[in-house]
Amino acid sequence: MGGRLASVGAEETLLSEGWNLVLTEPGACLTPHDIPPSSRFIAAPVPGTVADALERAGLFDRENPEPLNTKDAWYVCRLFDAEPGEVILRFAGLATLCHVFLNGQEILSSESMFTAHEIPVTLLGGDDLVLCFRALGPRLSEPGARARWRPQMIAPQGLKNFRTTLLGHMPGWCPEIHAVGPWRPITLVRRSVMSIDNVSIRAVLENGVGRLSVSLHADAENPDMLLRCGEVEQGFEKIGGNHYSAILKLPEVTPWWPHTHGLPHLYELTLVSDGAEYSLGRTGFRRIEIDRGVDGDGFGLRVNGEPVFCRGAVWTTADIVRLPGSRANYEPFLRLAAFAGMNMIRIGGTMAYETPEFFELCDELGILVWQDFMFANFDYPRSDKAFTGHVHAEVEGFIHGVQASPSLAVLCGGSEIYQQAAMLGLPQEFWRGPLTEDVIPAIAERMRPDVPYVPNSPHGGAMPFSPNTGVTHYYGIGAYMRPLEDARRADVRFAAETLAFAHAPQQKTLQRHLDVPAVHSPLWKARVPRDRGASWDFEDVRDFYLKELYHVDPAALRRENPERYLDLSRAVTGEVLTETFAEWRRKGSNCNGALVWTLQDILPGPGWGVVDSTGEPKPVWFAMRRVFRPIQVLLTDEGTNGLDVHVINETGESLPVELEIVCLRDGKQRAVGGSQALILAPRSTEKLAATELFGAFFDTTYAFRFGPPSHDVTVARLRSADGGLLAEAFHFPLGRSKAFHDAAIVVKAVEDGGNWTLELQADRFAQSVHLDVPNYRAADDWFHLAPGSVKRVPLHGLAGATKGEAPSGEIRTLGGSRILAI
Repeated sequence: MGGRLASVGAEETLLSEGWNLVLTEPGACLTPHDIPPSSRFIAAPVPGTVADALERAGLFDRENPEPLNTKDAWYVCRLFDAEPGEVILRFAGLATLCHVFLNGQEILSSESMFTAHEIPVTLLGGDDLVLCFRALGPRLSEPGARARWRPQMIAPQGLKNFRTTLLGHMPGWCPEIHAVGPWRPITLVRRSVMSIDNVSIRAVLENGVGRLSVSLHADAENPDMLLRCGEVEQGFEKIGGNHYSAILKLPEVTPWWPHTHGLPHLYELTLVSDGAEYSLGRTGFRRIEIDRGVDGDGFGLRVNGEPVFCRGAVWTTADIVRLPGSRANYEPFLRLAAFAGMNMIRIGGTMAYETPEFFELCDELGILVWQDFMFANFDYPRSDKAFTGHVHAEVEGFIHGVQASPSLAVLCGGSEIYQQAAMLGLPQEFWRGPLTEDVIPAIAERMRPDVPYVPNSPHGGAMPFSPNTGVTHYYGIGAYMRPLEDARRADVRFAAETLAFAHAPQQKTLQRHLDVPAVHSPLWKARVPRDRGASWDFEDVRDFYLKELYHVDPAALRRENPERYLDLSRAVTGEVLTETFAEWRRKGSNCNGALVWTLQDILPGPGWGVVDSTGEPKPVWFAMRRVFRPIQVLLTDEGTNGLDVHVINETGESLPVELEIVCLRDGKQRAVGGSQALILAPRSTEKLAATELFGAFFDTTYAFRFGPPSHDVTVARLRSADGGLLAEAFHFPLGRSKAFHDAAIVVKAVEDGGNWTLELQADRFAQSVHLDVPNYRAADDWFHLAPGSVKRVPLHGLAGATKGEAPSGEIRTLGGSRILAI
């Protein structure tokens, strides 16, 4: 809403039909009249990109992209159906250097991909609208303000002078697909008789009372207007000129919560003007504050006064070619994020701003959003007035579009600017600058004072990336190949990025989208992300932990048994993630949150994403879903202090539970066990020594080594008062390879109201059980299955599932060679 010339009640027509695209040499055509009649035009989607149009025409291959910033791109449309008269042409986003012509006359020159424009024009009927996107490539070599450092991961360096996404310009982890074209909608707007615009909305929670402030501009003289929210109404008062304001209070407001901690409650906002009702969208009431901890070095979020452990992932894009912004494109990925227990998504500074529809979904799903502004790694111009003007327009435009969104939790000046300077050995005064320290925070404070601001990510400490202070990008476990114990030694406070691996997708994804010999094919290796200039890639990182956790030689295994190598690779990153988050969520940890790099892949293959680019969860996603549970049990190995059991209740209700722990020899014989009834207080984390449940000493961690080991796996279960399984955790005192067992699994498919559930029961411990059920997505996969209980796994029917027909498929485990039929 707000900031538009006509926001409420205006007639809006999306100009999405009838567009054609032609490419010309840079500068060959100065105006639309110069385009040769013999030029080849192709149909072009709007909103859309040049890459999208070419791909639809069979002229572009996203897997082997051609440069798109070396040509001028002309979008041409005749407005046959537009009636003559005064209108506003609204351009929500033009990537990147764009000239707009109406009937041959230039009406707009835009230099920023991230700035919206509204141009009042007079239509004559049958008007020609033409957009020319000038080739950015030749401009990138132009000298700009001298930079004090040059980032290695981004090419070319001239990008710092232009306001465009870095997607497509980071060799090694992103295909070089350049953003060109009208990537956001173009709309024709006709003002109504009762024109209401510049709508500003602010919703805050103060001492349990919801306070809603709305201001606007109305052309009519003293209109009869009121604001409605929930069951409360409040009239508008004139505050000068044609500006009006209403302040409404809800004394019994239902707060908005992240979904892991409560209900993301939203209120409908309605403007009633002269009897007509206009929707102002929805909002929620919540309070978000930064918690620096007892020592002042921490970083965490308190929502409505309660500490929230933030977990989730970094967003990339719904589609690298199309750069879409609709609800339909966002929804599959964001629903998978919520279903996995993620309560935060970060949009990093190397990506692109997403639309209000993204935030509306996060509002509904209860997902907090950490929003970087699109500045990353570069030493940006400090005294360039034109550049600063673009920054003001970009930041104000973005914040205004999400001004009522309760999910917006953190505004951040950018990504790795401070870190880049520090890692190049520059002193601290070089890290900081007016962009992130003055310009952006002043706008953020004025427009969204309810959202905490962070100058940069990472930020804090002796070095900006020091994990034990403030916000870090933690890759000790991961790229730096530190042992799992480093999760505690590093004393991570908040990781805005972490745990990057080349996650292997499910086999069905490979068969459909990357049907090459895995690992051995150059096409496979081309999909493995790497840091530019590094001698290693993120498959090497994964292999390091494969050796550490399973005691195998990855190089020999992938030569001799590539199928098993892939299965172990699918399991290992989930195991690393499980161990690390168990450490960070335990009682006594100083960590308040961690976001995995990244949510989704850009192309199918072994990328960083926990969800592949087709929308299919990878094995690691299921591990996230288990370790992110709001009601949780965790096990941590404390050496000679034994095994600690941590139980977590993030909900707002007291919870009676039964905690059970059992140690198994040979995966089936009970060596020792015990249980205890507990009442978990709301928003609590408790710690118990395993021996408290046993009632006597038992070497659960095999630290004392008095004789041969007595068990190879420990299982902890948390059950509700009615016996339902809430959570499980596992510990391997001898390592995972010593707990491989060829388990016999009995499985039964049960139907309930047209929905299918698999019931599984094992005669002994089964490690990393994989369910391959065509046309269905299991609610859990690659899980450990202990004897003594029945595990129920709901199945979600996909396209191709036949109603009423029982699902069929196969079950495999890492510990056995048998293939079990469903």
